[in-house]
Amino acid sequence: MTLSLKHIKKLAAIGAMAVLPVLAAAPAAQAETRVTYKSASSSSSYYQMAVQLAEAMKAGTDGGIIVTVEESQGSVQNVMEVIGRTGNYVFTTPPALVGLAQGGKAMFEGKQSPRFDEIRALFPIPSLTMHFVMNADSGVTDFASLDGKTLLIGKGSFGAKEGAKYLELFGLDGKVTLADVELSNAVSALKNGQIDGFVTAGSYPAPNVIEAAASTKVTILSLSDDQITQTKRLKVTIPAGTYADQTTDITTTGLPVVAYTTTDMDEDTAYQLTKTYWEGKSKLGADAAWWNGVSPEMLSNVTGKLHPGALKYYMEVGFPVTDAQM
Repeated sequence: MTLSLKHIKKLAAIGAMAVLPVLAAAPAAQAETRVTYKSASSSSSYYQMAVQLAEAMKAGTDGGIIVTVEESQGSVQNVMEVIGRTGNYVFTTPPALVGLAQGGKAMFEGKQSPRFDEIRALFPIPSLTMHFVMNADSGVTDFASLDGKTLLIGKGSFGAKEGAKYLELFGLDGKVTLADVELSNAVSALKNGQIDGFVTAGSYPAPNVIEAAASTKVTILSLSDDQITQTKRLKVTIPAGTYADQTTDITTTGLPVVAYTTTDMDEDTAYQLTKTYWEGKSKLGADAAWWNGVSPEMLSNVTGKLHPGALKYYMEVGFPVTDAQM
């Protein structure tokens, strides 16, 4: 049968009408919100935390928020990148550095930018925690008995600078031999007797301290209240049982660390990030113990303003916030 042009057009119209309901019923693809998370060196505990957070955000939002983790050389770089970053940029740093950036002081002198005033806090993450790890055979049980010992403090890191500061504060400057060994070799150096102890700063339980305690009997030094006051740092308690053969709490110091963004991030995204973080924190803690040290009370460490989206969540659940953070 030969179809006329009129019949062909009629059949085409009927076919198009038959397809229309199917097209109308097709579900729209779920929109993804993409976030860049600037962390730390890929070998650090903070990079591991960033990866864990990225996985938690994806799972907690059913894929609605996708976090891409970027390696960093440190907190100062993270803050400086605020100048050129737009959109959903999240980064980690101690609150004190944000204050220095906004005031154009110290390492930010001459590098001021209006962008620093647009930094807003989201939530606290595990603090940098000082560990003075000694081989138990060294006989060192307090800072006074470090006199004459060999200690590895590393170079350039927060832990190295803080360790050197404590030695000076506690009258040990020049009385302790500082080993010329990379901190990455601390565990093997401790085990083979090359050093009596090492200093490291990382959220507890710190991977290198876990390794040291598992392979060698160690003593982790506690600071007295007076020593903590001298350091002008946050008092941190590492609970008994955190490390192998640790039968008592360890009292040491820490530096709070916070996840920040800028006012570029919309309120809903900040709200979802903050809500997902706190609601998923127990699972994070089950997978990695350092998350268990984070509590709502640590919001007091935030010295600047909270993002309105984060603030909305905190007001809903009754977490403690101050007028200065609003």
